[in-house]
Amino acid sequence: MNSFQCHAMCHLQVDSECTFGVLGPIYLPPHAVSIPRTEVPMEAIIGVTVRRKETISRKSANPVLCISFGAFCCKARSTSEEFSSGDASRYKDSEENTQPHGSAKEKQDKQKKGDEERDEEFIKVFDGDSSLRRRLFRVIAVNRQAGLNQVLVQALRAFHITKDPDQFYLTDLYSEDEDVLHDPTPVLKLHRKEGKRPATFLRFKGRDNYSGEVRVYPGKLKISQAFCTIPVDSKTTVGDLMKESLARFDLDYQFEELRCLEVLLDRGVTERVLSWNERPWDIMKSLGHDSIRQMELMRFYLQLRKDPHGPNVALFIGSLPPNLSERLYENILTDLLGKENKFLKVGPIYYEYGSMVVNFQDSDTAVRALYILRNARLDEKQPLLGKCKEVHPLLVFVNIKSGGCQGLELISNFRRLLNPYQVFDLDIGGPLPGLYVFRNIRNYKILVCGGDGTIGWVLQCLDNVGQDSRCDSPACAIVPLGTGNDLARVLRWGPGYTGGEDPLNLLKDVIDAEEILLDRWTVVFHPEEKTDKPEDNAKQVNSTGSTSEDNSQILVMNNYFGIGLDADLCLDFHNAREENPGKFISRLHNKSVYVKMGLRRIVGQGKVCIKDLHKLVQLEVDFNRVKLPNVEGIIVLNILSWGSGANPWGPLTGDERFRCPTHYDGLLEVVGVTGVVHLGQIQSGLSRAVRIAQGKHIKIHLRSDIPVQVDGEPWIQSPCEVVILKSALKVRTSDIRLFV
Repeated sequence: MNSFQCHAMCHLQVDSECTFGVLGPIYLPPHAVSIPRTEVPMEAIIGVTVRRKETISRKSANPVLCISFGAFCCKARSTSEEFSSGDASRYKDSEENTQPHGSAKEKQDKQKKGDEERDEEFIKVFDGDSSLRRRLFRVIAVNRQAGLNQVLVQALRAFHITKDPDQFYLTDLYSEDEDVLHDPTPVLKLHRKEGKRPATFLRFKGRDNYSGEVRVYPGKLKISQAFCTIPVDSKTTVGDLMKESLARFDLDYQFEELRCLEVLLDRGVTERVLSWNERPWDIMKSLGHDSIRQMELMRFYLQLRKDPHGPNVALFIGSLPPNLSERLYENILTDLLGKENKFLKVGPIYYEYGSMVVNFQDSDTAVRALYILRNARLDEKQPLLGKCKEVHPLLVFVNIKSGGCQGLELISNFRRLLNPYQVFDLDIGGPLPGLYVFRNIRNYKILVCGGDGTIGWVLQCLDNVGQDSRCDSPACAIVPLGTGNDLARVLRWGPGYTGGEDPLNLLKDVIDAEEILLDRWTVVFHPEEKTDKPEDNAKQVNSTGSTSEDNSQILVMNNYFGIGLDADLCLDFHNAREENPGKFISRLHNKSVYVKMGLRRIVGQGKVCIKDLHKLVQLEVDFNRVKLPNVEGIIVLNILSWGSGANPWGPLTGDERFRCPTHYDGLLEVVGVTGVVHLGQIQSGLSRAVRIAQGKHIKIHLRSDIPVQVDGEPWIQSPCEVVILKSALKVRTSDIRLFV
């Protein structure tokens, strides 16, 4: 979209077509993205909220639909400037750049003296009325004695305009009647304002130009030719342009099968369907008056009149009540939408998340359903909506709530570096919409930006959709945004994203990472049959687990399982964060809270530590009873990182009773912690935990209410039997900057 300069010899080495450089292996190419045609703004499809700035408004012979979508009001389909790689903002006109700072009189005097001593004059050039309204300009440096043609050529070069200079002229912006510049010495004749540099308009000779050339692009039509150039005049209609284009492209389509689009490529992309009787040359001249740069970037595209996706459109709907039957979900949707907005089918359904994909017969019905459901309320919740799109290879998930504002920064950067359709905000529907979109891709990778909890969330959703996907085990890379980031540390993605890393380098690491396996384990909680308070058994387990028919709770463990002391501290931290989430926005603060809680336990101001844990817990490893030492906490390790990078197992040598552990050996390590002081020594690297056992099948009997945690998610567990066994679910990760 933007021009660039290079040496004459280098020009031969520049590819004629963009291959996306080092990001080529993971970039979602534009031709792989195909969106069913609706009047829903692209920002709504992607899931981004932006504030629109005032844009050019021109009268059109064809009425356009104005749709209000939350914060959006979009005339024609458009993509926000947030995803544009344009550089217009660098030329923003501001008083800061054009007026002196500090002592105004002193700086004005210096500027005046410097200008008088120099032979060069710096002139602001606006390329039309639109650029003046938006205060966007480019600066050229010309000799004070330069002729008109020299100044005009410099102005055209600043805007990368390659057309014949005879088609343009310059006017004086600060003159009363916008006087046209003439030789001799046009620079010296420019009017000046106090504290501002002289300014000119670069104008297109539209009134005197009755003919010209336009480019027509084939769009998604299957043809190798990039575009064709067609001569037009004031009498040429869009219909004439389409007929000539079909002949130039040698296409067999009937004239009535196609339509012509006006595509603006200035700040983002805006499309408008043209009527057959509109005149392309008049459109070009009108646009040239507003902005010559936009006129240069404007394109005409041919497009099939019939949507190649067919009539069916899919909507992703979430935030519904979980674990209902398919019939109940259908009844809920029918009640909300009414019979006039009937859907074709429902499925797949993700029952435990209360989410599903609903297919509609045509885009009009889907759009009506979208807006009805946006205003609907179900159990005081608003259904979450997203439009599904067909796409291809690196799938990026970003938890914008992780790492303070780092998640927001990353998602913006990745959407600029990659195709915005391959980057998903986990705050909008979680991982399921993205995984559904990629369900038909045979081989792709996932990049998860978040903490260990976010990674577990994505992996669990991946488990749920695996049976419906062509790629059931994509490799997963990590950008660590959480507090502990233990899994990221083990897989060598670092202790945490600081904000100083170049996002481009992060993507290069994903490309270069070596794939390895990560063991995953199923943790099953079998409650005791007899309980005084049946509801107490439900105190356990967060929403990430599932429940079987015998009331057993099932979770998947990636990192570790803790019982007793460390789980108790984790629970205190979790409760404190739930009460004041706004305070827990930095890793340093989070770690300091852990330290304070530990110190209070040491001096006896906190809760009473769990004593005699070995009497409350019975351990079996590989079906053999194991005698527990006198400890206050037990940790079952899958990875050799715990508590923000500590290694409870200790050095990998010097103990012949156990094998050297890894996170892909099919074994778990069981260690013990004797107290808060011992816990602190482990985290500071001064000591290691008590090595208890190593095996592939763990059974633990809990005889009392005890704090437990799985991968950092804590709760109070009622008496039960806990079984940890190898999960059938596989995960591929990368080492040397990882994959899961």
